[in-house]
Amino acid sequence: MKHDTIIVGGGFAGLAAATYLGRARRRVLVLDTGRPRNRFSVASHGFLGQDGRGPMDILGDARNQLGSYPTVEIAHDEAVAAQRLDAGFKVDLANGKRISAPTLILAFGLQDTLPEIPGLSDRWGNSVLHCPYCHGFEFSDRQLGVLYRTEMSIHQAQLITEWGPTTLFLNGHTLAKEHLDALNQRHVRIEADIVAALNGSGTDLSSIALDGGREVAIEALYIAPQSSLSSPLANQLGANITETVMGPVIDTDDTKMTSVPGLFAAGDIARAPHSVSWAVGDGVTAGTAVHRALVFG
Repeated sequence: MKHDTIIVGGGFAGLAAATYLGRARRRVLVLDTGRPRNRFSVASHGFLGQDGRGPMDILGDARNQLGSYPTVEIAHDEAVAAQRLDAGFKVDLANGKRISAPTLILAFGLQDTLPEIPGLSDRWGNSVLHCPYCHGFEFSDRQLGVLYRTEMSIHQAQLITEWGPTTLFLNGHTLAKEHLDALNQRHVRIEADIVAALNGSGTDLSSIALDGGREVAIEALYIAPQSSLSSPLANQLGANITETVMGPVIDTDDTKMTSVPGLFAAGDIARAPHSVSWAVGDGVTAGTAVHRALVFG
């Protein structure tokens, strides 16, 4: 099968792009490792018509529906290397195969690095959270916490107060007076001590244990994790990447094309902030832009 485009990543952005290209009757190969960023969450919220469903269930339905389009193929393979050619792109797979196409969409997502605090990673996506718009409503009016990582955590703590009483755990960091004043205006409580552990039954959170033995009752802890690209392909292909306090973002234009002609990027790797809805929208943008590039050159 000769492919018009290869999509690296079978998450929300990648499958959305594949859907629109399939409807345009273009020959598409989606490379999917089955490890989307939000696989740790029991439910995804805020995605129109799918509110509260498991992200893996939504993706499963999307893959099944793509079966209606005979020109779309999904392969459980990992792309490990890529190279720009005169006529497009060459992609090497972990199984030793080499494939090529005139266009390429990167939608492989981000990888989160969490602080090494006992009990934190076990609750990631359930009671340790990133996005209040995705998971805040379910914890309305409960005791909420924010774990300080960068100055962005100050903004995050101010925002979280919209959902409930909020404590900012500095975890040994210090704040300037203007930051303390801003937090005080939003009635954010400050805990300066080092966080020793997270406690609770299963993936639930009931309290934050601090050095010295004191515990603070908390039912959800928000953190902006350090993120990294989950694949080396963008670097290998020479795409421009902007480093931010949250992690790298692949630079794209309004059509989601990168600095490399014919190379597109969609989803969390090519935007901030992140959500399922934005990933799907960006995937649609990339898919339709690729189709136009194939038609008009």
